[in-house]
Amino acid sequence: MNVWNWLHQLYTLLALVPFVVFFITWLIVYYNKRDKRKATHLSMDVTTLFLIGSVAYMSRNLFNSAFLLWMIVLLFLVAAGLLGSMQNRLKGRVDLKKIARTLSRLGFLVLTACYVMLLVVGIGKYMLQS
Repeated sequence: MNVWNWLHQLYTLLALVPFVVFFITWLIVYYNKRDKRKATHLSMDVTTLFLIGSVAYMSRNLFNSAFLLWMIVLLFLVAAGLLGSMQNRLKGRVDLKKIARTLSRLGFLVLTACYVMLLVVGIGKYMLQS
């Protein structure tokens, strides 16, 4: 139970600043592989997991609703279904690894935009309350 609490606190800390996770992951992968493209792609994939938690937490604090978390989950599931269907029609088989990679990178772009937008709204809301 103690390890679970420690992992939860670590995730919470890293989800508050997902750009730090991106840079740490990028530096570690680049140092080991010396390939900027692989480092960038893996950093995007890892950061997506933290962006989900960060965007969900920010929306819960701003709007007092957990709706956005479930909307993110729903959109990921729908996109996975659509990508799987498209792969099945085009190639006759479904490649789960490719679907996960595509969802992760697309999620990174969308969630980064949501993160920035919620950050600006949060700062504005804080300034209006002060």
